[in-house]
Amino acid sequence: MKILASRTGIEQQAQTKQLVYAALGIALVFVCTVFVNIRLPIAANGGLIHLGNVPLFIFAILFGRWFGAVAGGIGMALFDVMGGWFLWAPFTLVIVGLMGYTIGAICDKRQTLTAYVLALVAACLIKVVGYYGAEGIIYGNWLAPMASIPGNLIQIGVAAVIVLPVVGKLRKHAAFFRG
Repeated sequence: MKILASRTGIEQQAQTKQLVYAALGIALVFVCTVFVNIRLPIAANGGLIHLGNVPLFIFAILFGRWFGAVAGGIGMALFDVMGGWFLWAPFTLVIVGLMGYTIGAICDKRQTLTAYVLALVAACLIKVVGYYGAEGIIYGNWLAPMASIPGNLIQIGVAAVIVLPVVGKLRKHAAFFRG
């Protein structure tokens, strides 16, 4: 009976740890999206460049697909709800959640710079195509979303320039937290 009780305690600790990491990821994505952003005048919806992708990419690479999906999708959708972009929240939840999941899935299998770059390119494609479709649906115009593409590319590019040099070093330390 003691073994069962301690195993249950270990499982509860692991679940608590996962919940804390997920909440931390959501909070970091939200905060970096809220406080480090620039609105663009070129897109129909105003457009936005933010650094919320930095913690999203880091969490997806270090902790895997589900943490990336949850941290990114919920963190950025929460920003949409709180920041007055309410119509975008469901799209953001799916698009950014898929970005995080994809990055985590690619990087779970290979921990190389090439895999990281491939994962970020895949995330960029998901973002561009996803938000192009979302903007087309929201505004009923399939030409206007073209103006959002440069901002999306810049947003992913800036995050990649920040994440790629540091994620390898962070990965060594993250093993301690995952273990």
